[in-house]
Amino acid sequence: MSAPIVHGGGITAAAATFGGRREDWLDLSTGINPCPVALPDIPARAWHRLPDRHLIDEARRAARDHYRSGEILPLPVPGTQSVIQLLPRLVEADRLVGGTDNSVAVTDNRVAVTDERIAVISPTYGEYARAFASAGFAVDAVDDIAAIGAGHRLAVVVNPNNPDGLIWPAETLIALHHRMKAADGLLVVDEAFGDTDPALSLASRAPQLSNLVIFRSFGKFFGLAGLRLGFAIARSDILARFEDWLGPWAVSGPALSIADSLLRSDVSPIRGRINERCAGLHGVLTGAGLQISGGTALFTLVADARAGDIYTHLCRHHILVRKFDYAPEWLRFGLPPDPAADRRLGEALQRFER
Repeated sequence: MSAPIVHGGGITAAAATFGGRREDWLDLSTGINPCPVALPDIPARAWHRLPDRHLIDEARRAARDHYRSGEILPLPVPGTQSVIQLLPRLVEADRLVGGTDNSVAVTDNRVAVTDERIAVISPTYGEYARAFASAGFAVDAVDDIAAIGAGHRLAVVVNPNNPDGLIWPAETLIALHHRMKAADGLLVVDEAFGDTDPALSLASRAPQLSNLVIFRSFGKFFGLAGLRLGFAIARSDILARFEDWLGPWAVSGPALSIADSLLRSDVSPIRGRINERCAGLHGVLTGAGLQISGGTALFTLVADARAGDIYTHLCRHHILVRKFDYAPEWLRFGLPPDPAADRRLGEALQRFER
């Protein structure tokens, strides 16, 4: 069994190690808006009935207008294994339909595909590589789009990337899509952090990009990660496969109702609040002499040779940030929820012995 993929969060484990009540910890380990929006009214029928088709259709229309996209499908948040595992199935389904000459062997429900490789711009979310490797595909972790070639059946690009905030311009991704399409391949663009800068998104261009799949996260921007809700944007036959593979009622009625309401609302105050909180965090970090090396409006990446010691020091002050086993000099800081949290973080950093 492979080691579990590490994410942000985990206050319970941190408190068990460093003490303190869970509710007294300051969790800066995630890239989630710490100022959640007020929940809209949820009709009682959304709780009492199975999520009927009209709820799905209404959420789809709201999301299509919000993201200015073409075809769209509500689904469990893309980072969940149930969604990530759809991608190897999609590659295999396209291979069978396309009638390519690649040989396929099935052993213990694993598909071994020769001459077909998967490219993942890395480092990024670990679930993509794991899902394809578990399905028998060879996965290449590449650090540049130029390394993605005709031998790659599918490419994954997280834009903006997590954890470094790397941004690929839209025209670069469109050119990559055309290269992938010419080789009968697919491009997956994960825009989980795309809401804070909509100009980066390919959603409005998706109707003209037939071999593109876009994943969007709902909870990060709205501060409602507990809904576990996302959206896929792609051509209709791909979404039909996703919907069939996920089965009925993949998204709860309350989640669909909340998405319908919030996606139709004015989100500019949310974006302004996030930018305000980001500025506050940057002021604290630079004031403590830390070097900002990347990030998005929802998180900031710091590079420092003392990162491990800083992480432990902050945990002793009951502040949790994100560390990385593959980059021990990195720390990722999520947004403090208010100026008081800024001060708490700043005071703890000032006590760190350099």
